[in-house]
Formats: sequence, structure tokens, C-alpha cells
Amino acid sequence: MSTFNRSALINTTYQVLLANYQPCQPPADRSLFEHLMYACCLEDARPEAADEAFAKLQQTFFDWNEVRVTTVKELSEAMASLPAPMVAATRLKRALQHIFETHYSFDIEALKKQNLGKAIKDLQGIRGVTPFAVDYVTQHGLGGHAIPLSASIIELLAVIGIITETEARRNRIPGLERAIPKARGIEFASLLHQLAADFAMSPSSTKLRPILLQIDPEVKTRLARHLAKPAEPPPPPARSRPSKSRTAEPASVDGEQPRKGESAAKRKRREVPAGEESSKDKDASASPASKPDAASKPSATKQLSKKKPR
Repeated sequence: MSTFNRSALINTTYQVLLANYQPCQPPADRSLFEHLMYACCLEDARPEAADEAFAKLQQTFFDWNEVRVTTVKELSEAMASLPAPMVAATRLKRALQHIFETHYSFDIEALKKQNLGKAIKDLQGIRGVTPFAVDYVTQHGLGGHAIPLSASIIELLAVIGIITETEARRNRIPGLERAIPKARGIEFASLLHQLAADFAMSPSSTKLRPILLQIDPEVKTRLARHLAKPAEPPPPPARSRPSKSRTAEPASVDGEQPRKGESAAKRKRREVPAGEESSKDKDASASPASKPDAASKPSATKQLSKKKPR
């Protein structure tokens, strides 16, 4: 795709978005840190859902330090309005932890005093912060020109035809900031984000299809190809210890794990210290079945008779 055609398609998308969506503006008095926390909620979500989750965090918990020490599961319950609350809660908690360990507070306003490139680099170094969050804070908190791009936005732009499949895999959109001037960057980013969030929730929606076809009639073919793709499998869960089944060899009493290929009898002898017997062994030795018969024992007189005289 040539640069001219890409720019024309981006501008067409902008005009169609203006006719179908209303741009959202964040509060002007938010700090840099609050912009970052809100971006963790907003990624791949509708602005209304992000607003609800962000407000719920501030209302439910005493301060951001309490949010930091709260489990991801509890945070996800407070952020239940988001389409992927566990994912959002994880990145938010990781970012909080990193900022606290680095600054011993939740204040990152010092980034505004640095040049833009250094501030962006420091933002990228925060654990849990995604490229979307970095671009969002750059745009809304640092005054830079960046269009925040999430996975859902990349997917949408590939269906529209603004980027190729190869560029989508590389998360690259050449010429986007040049096609959209800085003065319109916040408005365009908000409109594009809303369409992408709706598309991620329901790509086959009959409400979205006319909007996409207004942008480019060829979307019909690409959309059908996109819907025909098999759903990506969820990421594998974190590795954990296997559950103990009936056939598994149990661990010893003192917590030592059984050795590979070791039988139960050998393990039992290894676990019991020398000179000691288990209660079962003692019972077995004391049982009548284990005692030799009286008939099999030599009599006392025979034993005495065998002794040699001195």
C-alpha cells in the first residue's frame, strides 16, 4: 500500500468516525500517575467501562497503596466492568508495585521536567506498562504526539486495510502520526479506540458493518476472512505442582519427596531411622503369627545336653 493511499484511508476513517462517535476527553486535572492508572483500565475497553472501573478503584480502596497490596482477584472484582478485568488488574498492580519500589510514592510528575524522549523511555521501563499506556500518557500527560494503539485497534486497522497482516504482526502503522496532525490526535485516538472496542466485543455486529463499509467497501472481504479465522487459544496457565493422585507416590512424613523409581518398601526403610521400628513393625513382631511354634523350638534339656562339660 502506498503512503498516499494509506493516508487517504486514514482520513476517510477519521471522517466516518466523526459521523458515528463522540470523542471522549479525560479530566484536565489528572496527574501523570492517574493518566497511567486510567490507561491500564482503558486498554481494549469502552471509555464508559474504564471510567466505572477507575472510579470503583478510588471508591473501594483507601488509597493507591491499598490497591497495590490487594490481590489481583480482588482488584478484578472491582474492575468487573472491563472486558478482561484480570488482565487489566494484573498490569495495573505490576505498574503500581514498580512505581512504589522506584519512587517510594505514587508521584511521577518529575517525568514532565525531562525531555520527551527520556520521559517516554522511563515510562517504557515500568513493569506492566504496555505500549498503549505509554502512548496514552505521552498524549494526555506529556503533550506529545502519539496515537495509542492496543491489540484491538491493530486488529481493526488490519480489517479496514490501513495496515497489512505483516505490519499488524509487527504492531507497526507507518505514517499514522503524519496523516493525523497533533491538534486532532486526541480526538482521532478517542474515536478510533471506541470503534475498536466495539469491534473487539462483537466483530460480526450488524451495527458496525455499515460503518466499516463506509470506510472501504473492500472491508467486506477482509471481514469475512477475519471472522473465518479460528479463535486464538488462551495463553497456557502458570505452571504449578501436579495434584496428588491415587497412583502418585506420596511424599514422606517429614515432607521429603520420594525418589524416582523407588518402591514403597525401600522408601519406608529410608524414612525410618536405624534402630527404630514403626508401630506396624512392632505390632507385627509381637503378633502370634510371627512367633515360631513351640514345637519347632529345641527343648531346654536338649540345649543343656549339647553343652560340653567344662
